[in-house]
Amino acid sequence: MTGSTRSSSGLDDRRKRLLFRCWHRGTREMDLILGRFADAEIAGLSEGELTQLEHLIELPDPDLYAALTGDKPLAPDYASALYDRIKAFRAVEHDA
Repeated sequence: MTGSTRSSSGLDDRRKRLLFRCWHRGTREMDLILGRFADAEIAGLSEGELTQLEHLIELPDPDLYAALTGDKPLAPDYASALYDRIKAFRAVEHDA
């Protein structure tokens, strides 16, 4: 899979923006990790989780990728339950 499998149809503007931003990170690895997560989960995220995602994607790709792959710890101010969900999602996707 090389791109989004989810249409933004039916999503509010905030979710549409986040879906787009997750698929257009700048590095293909991060597009695939965050984009796939967003495809699967964006519609069901709470307002608080959307805020956490907006904050998390402020991180530069190399820092976020290193944290998600376990090469570097995540900066504490970005740690959240949503980050843990993304990391678990990535592990399942990676093992599949």
